[in-house]
Amino acid sequence: MEVTSTILHSNTVPFTFSFNGSKSSCSLRHFNKRLAFISPPANAQRWKPLETTTPIHLSRERARNRLLLPPNCSISTSPTTDPEPQGTFLKYVTHFSLDALKRRLLQLTPVDVIKISGVVSVSIAATKWTVNLLLDPFFWMYFSWTWLFWPWLVAIALAIYGFYCLRKHLQGKASIFEQLAVVTSAFAWLTLVPPAHFNGYLQGWPFVFFFVYHYFFFFNVSVRRRLYGDYYARHHDPKWDIDPPKWQRLLFCAGIMLSHWLAAFEGPELHKIPGGWSNIWVWILILSSLLMQYNSTLYLAKYSEKVVVPTEVVQFGPYRWIRHPIYASTMLLFASYFAALRAPLSLLFIVAICSLYYEQKVKLEEALMVDTFGERYLEYASKVKYKLIPFIY
Repeated sequence: MEVTSTILHSNTVPFTFSFNGSKSSCSLRHFNKRLAFISPPANAQRWKPLETTTPIHLSRERARNRLLLPPNCSISTSPTTDPEPQGTFLKYVTHFSLDALKRRLLQLTPVDVIKISGVVSVSIAATKWTVNLLLDPFFWMYFSWTWLFWPWLVAIALAIYGFYCLRKHLQGKASIFEQLAVVTSAFAWLTLVPPAHFNGYLQGWPFVFFFVYHYFFFFNVSVRRRLYGDYYARHHDPKWDIDPPKWQRLLFCAGIMLSHWLAAFEGPELHKIPGGWSNIWVWILILSSLLMQYNSTLYLAKYSEKVVVPTEVVQFGPYRWIRHPIYASTMLLFASYFAALRAPLSLLFIVAICSLYYEQKVKLEEALMVDTFGERYLEYASKVKYKLIPFIY
């Protein structure tokens, strides 16, 4: 019944009886706290409930008119306290009062007043300068959006984070995002930072090749995704991890970086590079390098174990014309970027660097292929005479 529920769940008790020996006392004072159960003494007089055959009925309408709905509470021996607001800001907002503010102001020392005045003055000056700059038409006329989204601070921070992720990658602890950060920071310092430094802005080809480089060098990762369902390299025979000495690899990386900076320095200003159909040959070079890389990786994956371990001498696709089309497509991509920037001397420099480095790597790989496949690879090498550049080398 509602009446019973109200009485049982109420936080107050109307009155209580207590007996101590022959003395009895009656208290009609209500309790302000929740009811705490106290067991009666051993010699306390026990009272039996009143038994009656006539039930007491209370009409529902009367209960609704005179009684409140049962509150959702429980009996507890601990005092009730209101929950404190989470956070310092909410605490001050909840307990804010003019008297507290007045007391706080009276407690300020001259040093506190100087600090607050300095912070307010700097904030007002910075806000005024920002508003005036944004409302200045000459700012929007000569402002380069490049330096808003690509300042030197961001470039340096990206490089530092790239080296940090590279260190984790060499330890085998880098996640997919950290591996992507390594590649992105490297390509940014190859294609974006040098032109932005020498021109003061960015437009056109640097943006195009920044994304083309990403797409080009992630073909192997996409092949792993198709074969295995993830992006991680599989364990394989370490004899196929063929690399020249570390000092040659470091010189190769330094030469690639230097050549890109020389191209940005040698080429004309970006806004002087003609556009339109005059650049169709650059797009042809880009598409050729992408298709060569894709077909080479695809055919190699069909005749290899765990992508990097060949199980057969591949003689299809681009391998019909040159023996190492993946390296050739990399050289072609770099040459496309330098040709787009109109930097012929830098183009010759990058071709020389790639030729010297890949020549050392090709020697190691072909020696291993001969040891593995014997006469089959020698026969293939006799049919396909060119290593990197068709009809030339």
